[in-house]
Amino acid sequence: MSTPPNDSTPALFPLGQDGILIRCGDGFAAAPDAAQTLANRVRAADLAGVTEIATSLASVFIRFAPGVVTRAALSDRLRALAADPVTRQNKALRRWTIPASFGGDSGPQLAEAAALAGLSTADAVAEVTGVDLSVLAIGFAPGQPYLGHLGPGWDMPRQQNLSPHVPAGALVVALRQMVLFANASPTGWRWIGTCAFAPFQPDRATPFALRAGDLIRFTATDPDTIDRLRDQPDGLGGAACEGLA
Repeated sequence: MSTPPNDSTPALFPLGQDGILIRCGDGFAAAPDAAQTLANRVRAADLAGVTEIATSLASVFIRFAPGVVTRAALSDRLRALAADPVTRQNKALRRWTIPASFGGDSGPQLAEAAALAGLSTADAVAEVTGVDLSVLAIGFAPGQPYLGHLGPGWDMPRQQNLSPHVPAGALVVALRQMVLFANASPTGWRWIGTCAFAPFQPDRATPFALRAGDLIRFTATDPDTIDRLRDQPDGLGGAACEGLA
């Protein structure tokens, strides 16, 4: 059922008994704008039988109900939607402002990451807090965002060895991207900051706080403030969300 990839048309592949993967580009380079644009196009089409639409850095996953639509029929509709170029920039609909503390116990590898980026620690924090980062994809853990992109100086590799543990709320960096950890985890990325924002909270009215395409702006604060913000019942850690026209 797969369609051979080329420079302009995403490729379709079967995935399990009720899934279709649409791969944007060659599958090696990230193409989050193309994936998010195509996912929005599929949502707007409101195709019968589609039960889930999820994006990654380079693909869109479509889950469907086989009793409502056949794989072949849905694939034909998806090919038609994917036929037009999908590389244009999406317009963000929401911007989050999230308090975070950097360096010290909140980010013990800030100095190392700053040196790799050719910056002082103060300039590194200024760069991280001075840019809107896009939610490129949600993955690895429930609600966990991959954020990008930082400036070219932040195109640093992952560590050669894993850090055995970073806490929930840790902000880690590599490859011009940041990850805000939803759970405590080992990682090969460098830990530079911490926030009290919980991307996933099952008893919250909206368990998954973020969506692919949201913008994130971190604002620097102190560790004591982060500790206090962890006590907020909504799990948003003092974050504010604004709609963008």
